[in-house]
Amino acid sequence: MMVYHDKIEKKEINPGVIFQYLGKGTWMNVFHWNMADGSIVALHSHPSEQFGYVIKGGFIIEMEGQKFEIGAGDAYFIPPDVPHSFIAVGETEAIDVLNPMKDPIPDGRPA
Repeated sequence: MMVYHDKIEKKEINPGVIFQYLGKGTWMNVFHWNMADGSIVALHSHPSEQFGYVIKGGFIIEMEGQKFEIGAGDAYFIPPDVPHSFIAVGETEAIDVLNPMKDPIPDGRPA
């Protein structure tokens, strides 16, 4: 399967949070994010393990009562069912990979 970024629908799921569903494989699915400086993905959890890679900008990630600040080139791993949140630091772009697959249409819900 080939995915062409410029042909994928963009959805603003929260103010300043633009989501694109890149697709799925057998065991995982992948999301692309663009977030305005200071935009928020509120505290949430899901049964999927989550890996993310920051392409540009950065995040303040809250997880298990701790805050972590990461930037371009950094990655994060979030275990299943662990509450976490994101605040964009600068104009931020990131990729998330989830296993097992997560609902690809957040429609305003945190991802």
